[in-house]
Amino acid sequence: MLSEVVNFLLETIGRLGYPGIFLLMALESSLFPFPSEVVIPPAAYLAARGEMDLGLVILSGIGGSVAGAWFNYFLALKLGRPALVKFLRKYGSYLFLSEATLFKVEEFFGRHGHISTFVGRLIPGVRQYISLPAGIGRMNGLFFTIFTALGAGIWVTFLALCGYFLGRNEALLKQALHRGTFGVLLLAGLCVFVYMWYHKRKRSKL
Repeated sequence: MLSEVVNFLLETIGRLGYPGIFLLMALESSLFPFPSEVVIPPAAYLAARGEMDLGLVILSGIGGSVAGAWFNYFLALKLGRPALVKFLRKYGSYLFLSEATLFKVEEFFGRHGHISTFVGRLIPGVRQYISLPAGIGRMNGLFFTIFTALGAGIWVTFLALCGYFLGRNEALLKQALHRGTFGVLLLAGLCVFVYMWYHKRKRSKL
């Protein structure tokens, strides 16, 4: 925890507390990408030092992720695809989101259906934007919230445990995050496989 960014976040989170975690994770989950890897681990490190509660850190992170996802959902729902594409052509470069990225996320959502809202939360570069096709497609709000919370819960819990146990050693933390991200991607792939296998088997019995 020696970098200036992490030290700044430690001070910020320590000062703002759980609302600060919620806000930063909402930004990470919306169209204003803010890496969760530099939010949750420092907060969990503070929990390891006895300055915060690990469970509340995780809940704040999940809550912020869901709030940011709902922001994207409503934005896509209200604008619709044509207006959203026009918006991205004009401002997408400032948000690190292009029309091509939107197309890829839509394609992912179209292939895997509602489960993609859960799986997408586990995939870097997808988790921030998977809510957009859900909003365009008017996905059921309850299912959207549940799948988003489940996916975000796995990711946030993983980050929190890394920060809690390895927060004092920056090198080990980076290594764990790298390896763990690969493991989470494998989990996402497994979920997609099981989901598709189940529905294929279900259709074959009809």
